[in-house]
Amino acid sequence: MVEAGEGPLRRIDSPFVAPGPSGVAIRDRFKDLTPQDEKVLRLVGDHLGSLAGKDLKARCAAGTEHDSDLWAERKRVLTVESSSRWAGAITKANHDQWALARRSQLAHIHDLQAAVATTTHRLSLPVGSKGSKKAPGGYHSREEWFVKSRRLYLLQDRLERARADYDAGRVRVVRGGKRLLGNRHNLDVAQLTETEWRARWQAKRRFLQADGESGKRYGNETIRVTPDGEVSLKLPAPLDHLANAGHGRYVLAAKVSFAHRGDQWRDRVSGNRAVAYRVHEDLDRGRWYLTASWTIPPVKTLPLEAARAGGLIGVDTNADHLAAWRLDQHGNPVGEPRRFDYDLSGTSGHRDAQVRHALTRLLHWAQRHSLAIAIENLDFDAEKTREKHGRRKRFRRLISGMPVSQLRARLVAMAAELGITIVAVDPAYTSKWGAQHWQKPLTTPRRPATRHEAASVAIGRRALGHPIRRRTAPPPHDQSDRAGHRTVQAAPATPEREEPRPRVPGPRTRSAPPARVANTGNQDTQHRSGRPTEHTPLMLSLQERSVGKGHRGEVAVDAVDVGGLDVAEHDDRDVVVGQVAVTRVVPLQQTRMVDVAVALQLVDEPAEAVRAGG
Repeated sequence: MVEAGEGPLRRIDSPFVAPGPSGVAIRDRFKDLTPQDEKVLRLVGDHLGSLAGKDLKARCAAGTEHDSDLWAERKRVLTVESSSRWAGAITKANHDQWALARRSQLAHIHDLQAAVATTTHRLSLPVGSKGSKKAPGGYHSREEWFVKSRRLYLLQDRLERARADYDAGRVRVVRGGKRLLGNRHNLDVAQLTETEWRARWQAKRRFLQADGESGKRYGNETIRVTPDGEVSLKLPAPLDHLANAGHGRYVLAAKVSFAHRGDQWRDRVSGNRAVAYRVHEDLDRGRWYLTASWTIPPVKTLPLEAARAGGLIGVDTNADHLAAWRLDQHGNPVGEPRRFDYDLSGTSGHRDAQVRHALTRLLHWAQRHSLAIAIENLDFDAEKTREKHGRRKRFRRLISGMPVSQLRARLVAMAAELGITIVAVDPAYTSKWGAQHWQKPLTTPRRPATRHEAASVAIGRRALGHPIRRRTAPPPHDQSDRAGHRTVQAAPATPEREEPRPRVPGPRTRSAPPARVANTGNQDTQHRSGRPTEHTPLMLSLQERSVGKGHRGEVAVDAVDVGGLDVAEHDDRDVVVGQVAVTRVVPLQQTRMVDVAVALQLVDEPAEAVRAGG
């Protein structure tokens, strides 16, 4: 759908109902772990992590030539030093890691291509030339142009190397994280000692995760968790001597109890359905955690028309808050807007908690009114480069700080639990048109509307299928078209909506000559097949036009015969001339000319004098 406007606009996608989550993950803390339990977990994790590193190297070396035979060979090698189930978990995790690195490599190539194209374009423009909304302009100075010309060669060199790696199927993966590896050479900046860094590095490189299997006991034979929370591990072959239970298993003294979705988890393990587990250590808190995850069937969503039936809540996403406004089914704002703040400073855990708290308040508000939520389908992955935005560091920092993907994933998952429908809309022009067409009308003497609140109204109207832009207020009386136009935008399908109104032939009934009257432009309203009714001007002779000039006073209609036309007194101020009706004759002090083709009897003047003057 393309909305009409000034200048070419990009295509605007139709709103759609966002699909629900496809999986569930819950986490609980191991409480009262014994020192022996921690020792066993570290030994098992370090041993499997070493095997995972060797297998990842073999998988990356195979590149795009990898096939099922190589996969089977890798698994046979790992089975000797662990077990068949641990070997299967390691090979699958490494294959997924290679596939993720491959996708990231392709995305990096696309970013480099966009950077090279943008830099080349800006270098081709004159220094100081202004840009447009579609493309940036030239660089501000010769010095900046010189620096960017050198950067262009650097970007081209990176692009060539990335393409060569992609064609050869070569990826680069750091087990433990590239950032943590870089901290090894900057311990002072990272505020870590070498011992602390080594402990973090080992914890990140451990491998303690296993996929579930339906039909097996409690849904997982490698890491088994009973319904009452007892956790046991299948030990690798070199560590069988640490077993404290039968069949080479080690049972932990600590138990787990999932508070969130605990009933669902117990139903799955009691029915021997697949559940994947992951054990990891948090060195900052000195705790061990167990994460359980499983897939769920797709959540059945409401049709778009059903979600729109009772209205919805439009939400505008910002760097530090969510601006929301409730709209009825006709697209009109209802009640007062709401603002849900969050603070994205600090650690990742703090940021995640802030986002969840803001979304919880938003969802509870929507649940009270039984309404769907409309949100922008934002994606800033290709919009953060300095080559595109140049010196706009503040704007680049703004869009980089917005938790778009995290907020969207959280909102969809949390809304599915409450049965709230999420409608995603195209974000094009919502902030601009919201501020232009809705910020001022929604402003009251006691409370000014913000730009973000106006954008939330624009988002909600687009989700409801209504146009965002409004016409300006109708002109006052006695101007070109008088009052009465609708304040809505013409639909794209309305014929001739952009053309000016055709000129009506014949003399005009205005004091200004026809040549000096400016064309008022198109005033068609939306959803009408034809044009508004034109007021046909009354044909007056020069002699008839001169009647009443220069007089002031109230109009009184007398029965006068002028030019063979019968004019009769009319109580409701409609003057009938032959077959032409002129409606609403206003007092003379409110107009500059007489708009009726009759002889008028003015105050304190006899009808005969008026008849003689005509």
